[in-house]
Amino acid sequence: MKISYVEPAILLNSFALSLISPLTTQYLYRRIWEETSNYSFALDNNISECDKNKSSPIFAVQKEVQEKVSLFSLQMEISGLIPGLLSTFILLSSSDRHGRKFPMILSSVGALATSIWIYLLSYFAFPFQLLIASTFIGAFCGNYTTFYGACFAYIVDQCKESKQKTIRIAIIDFMLGLVTGLTGLSSGYFIRELGFVWSFLIIAIVLTVNLTYILFLLDNPMKESSTQNVTISCSEGFKDLFYRTYILFKNASGKQRLLLCLLLFTMITFFFVISGISPVFILYELGPPLCWNEIFIGYGSALSSISFLSSFLGIWLFSYCMEDIHMAVIGIFTTIAGMATAAFARTTLMMFLVRVPFLFTIMPLSALRSMLSKVVRPTEQGTLFACIAFLETLGGVTAVSAFNGIYSATVAWYPGFTFLLSAGLLFIPVISLWAVKCINWREESNALLVQEESSDDTSDR
Repeated sequence: MKISYVEPAILLNSFALSLISPLTTQYLYRRIWEETSNYSFALDNNISECDKNKSSPIFAVQKEVQEKVSLFSLQMEISGLIPGLLSTFILLSSSDRHGRKFPMILSSVGALATSIWIYLLSYFAFPFQLLIASTFIGAFCGNYTTFYGACFAYIVDQCKESKQKTIRIAIIDFMLGLVTGLTGLSSGYFIRELGFVWSFLIIAIVLTVNLTYILFLLDNPMKESSTQNVTISCSEGFKDLFYRTYILFKNASGKQRLLLCLLLFTMITFFFVISGISPVFILYELGPPLCWNEIFIGYGSALSSISFLSSFLGIWLFSYCMEDIHMAVIGIFTTIAGMATAAFARTTLMMFLVRVPFLFTIMPLSALRSMLSKVVRPTEQGTLFACIAFLETLGGVTAVSAFNGIYSATVAWYPGFTFLLSAGLLFIPVISLWAVKCINWREESNALLVQEESSDDTSDR
């Protein structure tokens, strides 16, 4: 008997991805440290001692290592840009016809292959430059944006009411945050107690279980139509995917088309900043004056994940008294405050307190996804989430590359500059949301809902 709940797959995938990210960054940091200097990497760095030795050779090595890690991370992201864009768009666009399971399966296979490759690399101590191959493998099969895009579309397919979509998406974000928080809290202990090799092996096992669940237990409620049995050429199928994206905008009215573009722009600009600054946090915490070890990095990741819980609670409470657009604005402004505070954090206590303004950071993403799903038809949800995932892949890779490059260029004279830049960039989605408010997005989404209900009644007759 098949199961129609995609949540277990999301949880397993989230655990694996949230664990592999800090592990890979710290593994890369240690490998580059060992190749750059003659000093052994200390497992128990003393924060105050590191802060006092600014004139020592080790301090200079730390700066050099951070620059190299940042630049290599940039190369890794760029290597997966083109295959990630193509696979994400093709897989999610075709899911409107062929169901949501196939994108989940292929992206899970890519994630499993990536984890096995990193495990072998760490086990045999291959050159760390081969990590670029893992990025390419994952992007070619559809990266995490493909997987979560398919999952969100799967969930939206099951929701009939507008408010239900907002709450359901927020619940998923909360679950992601809960798993990410627990994983982040334990990531340091994974490294210290098990080491990198066994930790990467555990990730591969979890992804194997996840792939098994999707293949054999998860239901695929969307059935293929008779027209899908017709054999078409690869080029014709590829053209059809772009044609459906064109129809998504063509069938909308002038205001709805403008609204759709503005909402997509708002979401991607916010996502650009959030995804780009995330790896910089780890690099910033590894270097002076903080010099955190793997345990403190885990604590910081766990505290950051509280924003998923607080964002869910915020949406659950605010949805009774305000619209989605107001919740998005609140989340963006609190994130701006967090970025500005992080730029001046120089102590461990201050860096922990920086997480407080980030309590509603995830709320704009949930609210904007819900707003977008309300301005398109049910038969266009897969194409919509394909566009979102495509833009997230493009924006995510570009953001990580850009922010790593900026941090590498500015870490020597002011490490907090990247956070100040992020705070300034977040005013762009605020202005965009003000334009959305002027268009009266609620009226347009309600008009589309009425149109759908009337067409359903006509078809019933």
